[in-house]
Amino acid sequence: MHEIYLLILGPLFVWRVTHLLHAEDGPWDLLRKFREALARGPAGGLLDCFYCLSLWIAAPVAWLLGSGLEHRLFLWPALSAGAILIERVTNREEVSPAPYFEEEMEDELLRARVEDSRRNT
Repeated sequence: MHEIYLLILGPLFVWRVTHLLHAEDGPWDLLRKFREALARGPAGGLLDCFYCLSLWIAAPVAWLLGSGLEHRLFLWPALSAGAILIERVTNREEVSPAPYFEEEMEDELLRARVEDSRRNT
């Protein structure tokens, strides 16, 4: 039962802390001000990407929850992936699909058939 409890709590914790640092303003706009101050320094992009930030948040959580080095190394990306899945399910912003363009071509073949080239001459 203990492992199932941690399996549910781990990704939820990573998602909550990552979302708090990445997207929320916090009381008195403290987190927004923190992100703005950090943006001026060398770690400016750290809080811009939810996926990247979830990896950094998941690392100490995996270290605390894991029992050995191998277990911790497998748990680290798994916790991040769980947080990313939760973010995708709960994110209300509509993601637009990638643009798709198809060029119209006169001929479907790259070169004319031998018979077609003989007819033209």
